[in-house]
Amino acid sequence: MSRLRIFDQGDGTRARVDTAERPHIEQALGQAGIRFEAWRASRALAADADPSSVLAAYAADVDRLKAEGGYQSVDLVRMRPDHPEKAAMRGKFLSEHTHAEDEVRFFVEGSGLFCLHLDERVALVTCERGDLISVPAGTRHWFDMGPEPRFAAIRLFINPSGWVAQFTGDDIAEHFPKHD
Repeated sequence: MSRLRIFDQGDGTRARVDTAERPHIEQALGQAGIRFEAWRASRALAADADPSSVLAAYAADVDRLKAEGGYQSVDLVRMRPDHPEKAAMRGKFLSEHTHAEDEVRFFVEGSGLFCLHLDERVALVTCERGDLISVPAGTRHWFDMGPEPRFAAIRLFINPSGWVAQFTGDDIAEHFPKHD
């Protein structure tokens, strides 16, 4: 289930907001400039569907976003618990960073935790199958795929070279709940 928890930046132990109600999640994130919406596949997909089948099933939504945001490349990333570099990849994404472009992810399967450092607050957004999140360029954030990651996500990029991060050097991620 999708979930939003909002903390004061100095206290990662008590959430000021904790909701799984989609309208509340969309509204709260929207006020911060974060796009959060639900997508449905245009056709049934097998659990092991190849990337071209997955992208075809969500083509209408992907094309709409490409037209709105000027995205040039689209791909599908899959992460499984048996990935040999899962710990190193998790560690890299757990460091607070920004991007020069929006970070756009649509969860086809599984889940992940986007953590958004918004002024004096930190919003933790559990994204699950069917969730699209778009984090605006320049937003400080980190991502936790969990110790046993299981997800597939469509990624959209303006820069064809893909994921490029500028790390802030802040250790804030160490003070907030992880995705387990």
